[in-house]
Amino acid sequence: MTQALDTILENARKHCAEDITPNVDAWNKAGVWPRDASDKAAALGLTGLYAPPEWGGQGLSLGDGIRVYEELGYGDGAYAFALSMHNICTYAGCGFGTEAFKEKWARDLTSGRKLANFALTEPQSGSDAGNMYSRAVINEDGTWTISGAKAWVSLAGEADIYFTVVKTSDQPGHKDMAMIAIPADAKGLSFGDRYDTPSYNFLPLSEMYMDNVVVSEDNIILPVGQGLQGSLMAIDIARVSIASGCCGLMQAALDTALAYSSNRKMFNGVNLDLDGIQWMLGDVATELEASRLLYRKAAHALGTDDGPLMAAHAKRFVPDCAVRAANTCTQVLGGMGLLQPYGLDRLSRLSQMLRIVDGTTEISRVVIGRSLQKRAKTLAPLPIPKGFGER
Repeated sequence: MTQALDTILENARKHCAEDITPNVDAWNKAGVWPRDASDKAAALGLTGLYAPPEWGGQGLSLGDGIRVYEELGYGDGAYAFALSMHNICTYAGCGFGTEAFKEKWARDLTSGRKLANFALTEPQSGSDAGNMYSRAVINEDGTWTISGAKAWVSLAGEADIYFTVVKTSDQPGHKDMAMIAIPADAKGLSFGDRYDTPSYNFLPLSEMYMDNVVVSEDNIILPVGQGLQGSLMAIDIARVSIASGCCGLMQAALDTALAYSSNRKMFNGVNLDLDGIQWMLGDVATELEASRLLYRKAAHALGTDDGPLMAAHAKRFVPDCAVRAANTCTQVLGGMGLLQPYGLDRLSRLSQMLRIVDGTTEISRVVIGRSLQKRAKTLAPLPIPKGFGER
């Protein structure tokens, strides 16, 4: 591990212990994004993880930087998710944006003075990104006029800029898709009512509406023809980031169950003395170790031919383990596990949210299944018994 990564991970642990864990319940009650907390994250170098140092970033590889979300996920998975999406947008802006865009936005994004988010999903399409209605008309002066709607936009109304995927014609398919960054103060940009998400109420999520929004060509992140491909890469990074955050969630659930069961007196001892409790938590510990190995391998595969498949494996396996971990640890506490102060109810709902966002586990199974079909075609066929009518 490099010294830079050591420092960043220690900063993430510090941020979790001092800013997230003590305050997340208050954040949810207030229902407001904790900008003071994300400002503190920025001061610790957590908002420009993959951006190059010349633009104020940390210059970490995807494989290394993604480990930050495990540390943040120990405090709260939704908070870790929001920062991961900001870092993905910052990575895209610094790596693929125009020079004019970088000069205007890069240092504000890496420093966390401005927050960014990603807008791909639409109300009618979900995982079917090709079924997109948002349209951009390219004007004679090079500006783009954009109309349409996006759904499940995180940091809705809170982010300062939205990296938005649009089509530029009415032709079916994805060859006309592009990505453009829309500033929050652009005329014609608005947001719908916030979704009701009680377990992560501090994270604003809503639909985003674009009514003839005019954006400079300087804000083109991915040109026409590259929008979907770039979006899929962003989603792969997000899927592995979510798996990382899930490991932090699993560790938090396990630690809660251990701290409780090692102190809960029962049957002339404590709960943790019971074989049944040890076996339940032992399974959680094994799945946590396996999950760490898988997401870290997937993180280092990003950007390679194996990246999409490894991201699918991580997104399929790790959130499912997180759901089981939260449920198992709740069970270990018995009735006390249902009480809000212990936090397991929040972890249970968060684990289900992380299982769904940026591609459900079922979508990951589709990706994995297609890879198995390709491999099957490379194998010598085995003889199949003939039926009676085939003899």
